[in-house]
Amino acid sequence: MGTTLMRCSHANILFRALKPKPCNSLPLSSMPINKGTCEKTYDALLLDAGGTLLQLSKPVEETYAAIGSKYGVTVDPAAIKQGFKRAFAAPWPEKLRYQGDGRPFWKLVVSEATGCGDEDYFEEVYEYYAKGDAWHLPDRAFETITVLKDAGVKMAVVSNFDYRLRKLLKDLNVLNLFDAVIISSEVGYEKPDPRIFQAALDQVNVEACKALHIGDDQKADKMGANAVGIDCWLWGIDVKTFSDIQIRILNSGA
Repeated sequence: MGTTLMRCSHANILFRALKPKPCNSLPLSSMPINKGTCEKTYDALLLDAGGTLLQLSKPVEETYAAIGSKYGVTVDPAAIKQGFKRAFAAPWPEKLRYQGDGRPFWKLVVSEATGCGDEDYFEEVYEYYAKGDAWHLPDRAFETITVLKDAGVKMAVVSNFDYRLRKLLKDLNVLNLFDAVIISSEVGYEKPDPRIFQAALDQVNVEACKALHIGDDQKADKMGANAVGIDCWLWGIDVKTFSDIQIRILNSGA
């Protein structure tokens, strides 16, 4: 199963260069936010899932190798990692990589990465990544999402993923924090198709110029978001912590 789900733009981002203004001297985690108290730089935050909001608990190559040891897989993790990257980046003949449960795509990736086409092996890998234990939220993600939502910022997930995503968000106790969850396998569009971003804007009822998207892939996230007029910050490049996201969106000082 995969993880590095659609790596979003590695290019320079045009930020709204607003100098943080002190909003409260309390730590961010305990800062009471009343709607309208702080000047928001955005009215909606759209988050990519895999690689941004959802991080792997263990590297994919280690998981593939550990589970594969029961099925005769002898490829070392380094080779699995390279095979995974090749398979994931290869052209996919269908309209969507993730249709329904996404099994056809992931079965190809697992087989290409490990050289093992055993059906039982694939199913065990697939089910492993369907559980919340296989993933974790970045540090302070839950607290930041809660504070932003309390401040009146609309929250949405916009992801190229299959039907397992809603269960994963529920397992990680964040599903109810989002006003919209837009999944490519459900809407029929994959990032960077601007229609998937427009679907998110429609659901949160916010104009593109007042929304921010955060993702980890130059093409899928930045180009797609920018195509409909949404600003995009690249996770790990333009912004590296959820605490920083909170400060910059609420225009507040720590």
